[in-house]
Amino acid sequence: MKLSGMCLRCLIDRQEERTRGEKEELRSAYLKEVAGRIAASGEDASAPFLVYEINRIYRKYFGELQSFEKEKEEYNRLMLWAEPELERRIRCPEGRKPSGEEMLKSAMKYARAANYIDYGAMESVDREKLFSLLDGALSEELKEDTFCRFLTDMESAKRLVYLTDNCGEIVADKLFIKVLKEQYPNLDITVIVRGMPVLNDATYEDAEKVGLTEITRVTGNGNGVAGTQRELLSEEAARYFEEADVILSKGQGNFETVHDCGRNVYYLFLCKCEWFATRFGMERLKGVFVNERELKAIH
Repeated sequence: MKLSGMCLRCLIDRQEERTRGEKEELRSAYLKEVAGRIAASGEDASAPFLVYEINRIYRKYFGELQSFEKEKEEYNRLMLWAEPELERRIRCPEGRKPSGEEMLKSAMKYARAANYIDYGAMESVDREKLFSLLDGALSEELKEDTFCRFLTDMESAKRLVYLTDNCGEIVADKLFIKVLKEQYPNLDITVIVRGMPVLNDATYEDAEKVGLTEITRVTGNGNGVAGTQRELLSEEAARYFEEADVILSKGQGNFETVHDCGRNVYYLFLCKCEWFATRFGMERLKGVFVNERELKAIH
């Protein structure tokens, strides 16, 4: 996806902010090199890919990047604690037995709300705000025609690829995938996580910790981009991606790197920055569920 002016400004602002407190001559040299790398990028360079490139420059000047292991552990643990209650709300809302379609819709809404746990797009992540979003998830709109199209595609699909985003969030993804597998027992599902640590994004080790690897196939994407940069995918991840009948893409980073790929992709995420809120015409922290074909028709 092509960079917007807002994204370009944000990239530079973030680098200025992250180096405050460092020696001024180092900061100046670093920011000049970052600006040069951005200026030299191609038309199709995405923000997540450029951040990946910028991080290489950062290491040269300032050493290793900030680790988010503590935050990943915290939110994986928190969402595992919340998992039984979320599953109860999906399977037994108000003490009644819902239809399979209703369970799918509820699980999808919880998976979308959990996309809030993002240390890349958010200035901070707050427990109270997370639970407020989860508590209100079922009352949020899920575009009905897109959901009907998704159900139709699921009836005929043989292979689905699920692109995950953040730790903690992957617990809600696990619930959604469990319901998908129950409703479509012949559907082959592959989950693709990040190939190495980046921000608080989920890796294979994180997927193991929350039990996701126990219910479906999980593979790393082979790189440290906070998205799904197709030319950098491992051979295995690329094969699953290309062979999928349907791709479910979580988060803004995956949208930025996957959009306009020509595949049947459903994007599920919260708008967490100014540019996404502007593009989709909604307030920040409101949810998007849209299909690639719809975006083609709009633009």
